[in-house]
Amino acid sequence: MNWFRRSRDTPVGPPAAASHNYTLGGIEISSPWARASSSEAGEGGGFFVLANKGAVPNRLVAATSPDAERVEIHAITVVGSGIRMRQRENGLALSPGTTLTLKPRGYHLLLIGLKRPLEEGGRIAITLTFETAGNLDIECAVAAPGPVGEKAI
Repeated sequence: MNWFRRSRDTPVGPPAAASHNYTLGGIEISSPWARASSSEAGEGGGFFVLANKGAVPNRLVAATSPDAERVEIHAITVVGSGIRMRQRENGLALSPGTTLTLKPRGYHLLLIGLKRPLEEGGRIAITLTFETAGNLDIECAVAAPGPVGEKAI
């Protein structure tokens, strides 16, 4: 999982192709993207902006993908020059008016057991499950691997 370890000044934004927005009730997903992976990695990261524009609290509780054995919701804490990643067992809480950015070195979806490498220019389907809003199908545009420390991933 060292591919999450990035320089603080490395751009971590979505590719231009990730401009699609998805809405489910008051929940809005914008700029979904994933990082390209090597064939031996077997893991990938999913990122997007998640907003609750409704009046009802909600929670992202799970995610699945037909292209991964499982998908976990994770948080990263930067500790010195390293990181500590942990699964968010209870998901991500979304009070009304809350916006969270899932990005490298922060909240993200960890795609485990990829059935195929994520290739730049491709797409990966993900279903997000919310506590009260239900399921939302999104597609993440796959961006080029980025530098991690001194090397590219």
